[in-house]
Amino acid sequence: MARQRNNSSAAGSSNKSNKSSNHSTPTENSGSSQSTKLSNSGSRASTTGSSTTSQIGNEKQKSRNHKKKATFNLSSKLILDKWKTLIGCVCLGVASYFGYLGYLETRVNTPFDNQKMVIRTGLDIPEIYWGSYRPLNYFGLKTRDPHSLVTGLMWYAPSNLGHGGKGIRHWCDMADNLDKYGWTHHDARNFGIQIIHDLPFEIKTSFIKYTSGKQFGGDWTARISVKNTSKAWDRSISLIWYVALDERTNGRINYISDEKSPESGVYGETLGTGEFQLRFHPIKGKILHKSYLSTVAPSLSKLKETVFTHFRVFTDKKGQRYVGLPGEMISHNGNVALDPNFIAIQITAEVNFTLDISYQSISGFSINELVPKPLTGRDYTTSLQDHIAAFDNRFEDTFNLKVRGFSPEEINFAKYAVSNMLGGIGYFYGSSKVKSVYTSKPVPNWKSALYTAVPSRSFFPRGFLWDEGFHGLLLSSWDIDIELDIMSHWFDLLNIEGWIPREQILGVEALAKVPEEFVIQHNSNANPPTFFLVLKKLLKHHKLELGEKRRLDVLERLYPRLQAWFSWYNTTQKGDEPGAYQWRGRDPNTERELNPKTLTSGLDDFPRASHPTNKERHIDIRCWIAFASGVMAELSTLLGKDDIRYYETASFLQNNKLLNNQHLSPYTGNYADWGLHTDSVVLKRPQLTQKNLQRVQQQHQPLEMVRIVLKQPDYRYVDSNFGYVSLFPFLLEILDHDSIYLEKLMRNIRDSEMLWTKYGLRSLSKASPLYQKRNTEHDPPYWRGAIWININYLALKALRHYGTIEGPYAAFAREIYTELRENLIENVFKEYRRTGYLWEQYDDITGQGKGCYPFTGWSSLIVLIMSEKY
Repeated sequence: MARQRNNSSAAGSSNKSNKSSNHSTPTENSGSSQSTKLSNSGSRASTTGSSTTSQIGNEKQKSRNHKKKATFNLSSKLILDKWKTLIGCVCLGVASYFGYLGYLETRVNTPFDNQKMVIRTGLDIPEIYWGSYRPLNYFGLKTRDPHSLVTGLMWYAPSNLGHGGKGIRHWCDMADNLDKYGWTHHDARNFGIQIIHDLPFEIKTSFIKYTSGKQFGGDWTARISVKNTSKAWDRSISLIWYVALDERTNGRINYISDEKSPESGVYGETLGTGEFQLRFHPIKGKILHKSYLSTVAPSLSKLKETVFTHFRVFTDKKGQRYVGLPGEMISHNGNVALDPNFIAIQITAEVNFTLDISYQSISGFSINELVPKPLTGRDYTTSLQDHIAAFDNRFEDTFNLKVRGFSPEEINFAKYAVSNMLGGIGYFYGSSKVKSVYTSKPVPNWKSALYTAVPSRSFFPRGFLWDEGFHGLLLSSWDIDIELDIMSHWFDLLNIEGWIPREQILGVEALAKVPEEFVIQHNSNANPPTFFLVLKKLLKHHKLELGEKRRLDVLERLYPRLQAWFSWYNTTQKGDEPGAYQWRGRDPNTERELNPKTLTSGLDDFPRASHPTNKERHIDIRCWIAFASGVMAELSTLLGKDDIRYYETASFLQNNKLLNNQHLSPYTGNYADWGLHTDSVVLKRPQLTQKNLQRVQQQHQPLEMVRIVLKQPDYRYVDSNFGYVSLFPFLLEILDHDSIYLEKLMRNIRDSEMLWTKYGLRSLSKASPLYQKRNTEHDPPYWRGAIWININYLALKALRHYGTIEGPYAAFAREIYTELRENLIENVFKEYRRTGYLWEQYDDITGQGKGCYPFTGWSSLIVLIMSEKY
């Protein structure tokens, strides 16, 4: 087009020149005619000839001037068009750049573009549609529907009701100081039994599902039994059972009551449940008072507050005052009454007391048709005993603890651990807040569902990526299909980059338990890819079960997502040389932390290089990638995919010579991180100055301690902090079985001044400068000495591995394995007997449980240790 425009301009100039020449021709002809007429005069003829010559010269000059002008016009137009083209290209480039930035901004919250992992959910699997999928609650039931109707229990002792609702039990909370609670039996599909010790009461909750012959997941019955364990204490308790609708539940609920019958209840209909009736059946004991509340609650996260703000004091017929609920309390939008989304029914009773609550699905039946009812009373008791017997048989068939010589009390403890892992499975729906370097502020992720176990019902009642891989080791031993379903839900959270947010805070209840600063998930931050541990176990021990077509289909759908996930780790976490990796997300500018945390590694405050840089190398993530590449190779072979590049990657990263070049300290002979480091770092309180004195006086507390560097760092191995991180070449079985460094590492494990204790392996050597040191003034040591069951499980798994390969160190590995296994089982069981709980971690000096409780996430791996399933 530019060339055509230039040609057109040249033609226009030529035409103008021709018009000038034609205009001068008549003048020349007139002069010639007059010259002919005067031809008789010579001088005149001469003059005329001279004039003609002059005119011809003038015409030539004019012609040259016209040509110059035409040439100038042509050049200027060419230059102008070139500038226009250049400006157009620049504008196009700028537009493309900003368009590309816009594209990069959207990648963080764009789902992976492939077939969804979860293709059967909700009512597609009616046998697990209803369940105890509210792990945050002491007892509650809901469906695997994004906007499920929810039901649950609250209780309080009337004499213990305090200001602001203190004394009302609803969400699992360590501040409630319950003596014990947890599932004693739970099979994740049909039933569950839980015992709660809230002195002076022992509360037993249970449920059974009845799915056959009904729509919408069928019926269920829940039972609440309360007995007093001390005659000197309260004899009455108030139980509150509620039904609530999620903010987006499509449906309605209404309170129903028959004055002639004690079976009050709730009638409702929702898109996910159809029509239903919920009824109350007193089985044992005396009811003192009944009341109810039907209202609009602001949120599922405010149900307890809604109940408390509606409490009223009533007087019964005997003149006794009691706290109750006021009935219908419906808000109005103008003149229109709002439909209730929350109905709570309170029953205050003398203990001992038993109440059955039946949920009956009535959809699909005609008016005159007899609708089957769920079991209550004695029939329920008989059914519950049948479920317990089936559970016990299955448990022994799975874990063989009786055959291994464990006592009945130890077996009940193991059942508690497994049941609480299964009973801690939740179903969540919502969107995370995510951020990338290309987004100026956090953006919402896409709405998604997550079916997952949780680490702790009281403290971490939500999904954590690296915890879930450890959970899957136990879950897959109990129910492969449930584990595959959990993995499918997690990998549906994969974005187009291949990233999965490491912490899933989905829904208003989950969000209510998390401080705002921890809500945002950054797409540069990883977490250990522990799902590869589960896949390795499935490929090694469950290959026959995986051969079923529906399970192979899950692996086929999973494979491209695993490829993207592996690729994301292999690119975003890579270091500055081949084979080197590092966890992103450390803060190089912190002034409060003794050693900047590495939350992404899962080992939070385990000491790393004191000064984070892009040049540091982390040994644990290198081993995770090496392990993952080996699993990807095996899976590729099983599915008939191209496995060469994964075998090559595994061979490269598992090469002990390269590993030693990058991570073996020549000074200690131990494996370590490498980076900009100094051990000469302390926390000190700043001196008071005129500048900060006013701030201290206003805050009424001393200045917070800050980090002081006493000696400038240099690039070196971080070899003064021997601990869990140093073990990863061993833990993930990267080390050759005949490596001299394997022997040294095992000797360090067995050294009581290093990691060995009679309760398990401590996380950080007693010789480390940061052993049991606080990381900030307010953060106690976390991974700096305490004993963690997940890493001890990996250590036992590795010892078992090296002990079965004939070589120079096999006997030593078997010896350590036997002693470590016995120490762990003895201490965890001892602490369970003493406290009633499994704990997040255990003290390396006393063996006592520490951290949050109950921690029935990876601490439940003690069952696999007992049964020697690795």
